[in-house]
Amino acid sequence: MLLELEDIRVSYGAAEVVKGVSLKVEEGSIVCVIGANGAGKTTTLKAISGLERATSGEIRFRGERINRASPQSIVERGIVQIPERGRPFPDMSVYENLMMGAYLRKDKPELSRDLEMVYQFFPVLKDRNKQAAGSLSGGERQMLAIGRALMSKPTILLMDEPSLGLAPKLVATMGEIILGLNKRGISIVLVEQNAQMALSLADRGYVMETGRIILEGDAKDLANDKRVIKAYLGG
Repeated sequence: MLLELEDIRVSYGAAEVVKGVSLKVEEGSIVCVIGANGAGKTTTLKAISGLERATSGEIRFRGERINRASPQSIVERGIVQIPERGRPFPDMSVYENLMMGAYLRKDKPELSRDLEMVYQFFPVLKDRNKQAAGSLSGGERQMLAIGRALMSKPTILLMDEPSLGLAPKLVATMGEIILGLNKRGISIVLVEQNAQMALSLADRGYVMETGRIILEGDAKDLANDKRVIKAYLGG
């Protein structure tokens, strides 16, 4: 198993926001976590990334416990989070933002090749490589965030609401991008409020409410579950 969470709990002060979450990600798969705003989805991703500390439970990557690892060492293992709305460094250029993704890499001679790969994946970033990232549109910022993550040579991407704020046409494009990344061998954990998009892309899905997983299973089965349809798919 590539990534496993076992009974993870996370608190902010006295408030427990993740209440015993367990999930698994197989190598090469797309796993989605859907749920309303405030369900604890982003906090779960932050716990995996080391940005929040789990108060109990275990997080394992390829069988190795990483609960107490630093965020830097987690990135070095190939676990990379793409934050909500991309969050580029606004005053830096597109090129500088992309190179920040490669900050921890030691194989510097390969950077040019990977940068060209990112530009092939997102031609608009090459066109705007000297432009300040803060001047990009919402869709372009998401592309830049993904490109920056790819420059770190990820094994698994933790994607936090990649469709948030995008026009419907761009949501479809983002779905194609996610599938394209997965075809390149990158495993993906996709956190989304857009349940329809997430379940259409994922192999396996989890439904999260108030800090707990309440449903899990094959993504296609969840998409046909009456409870999911009623709560998240507008049925």
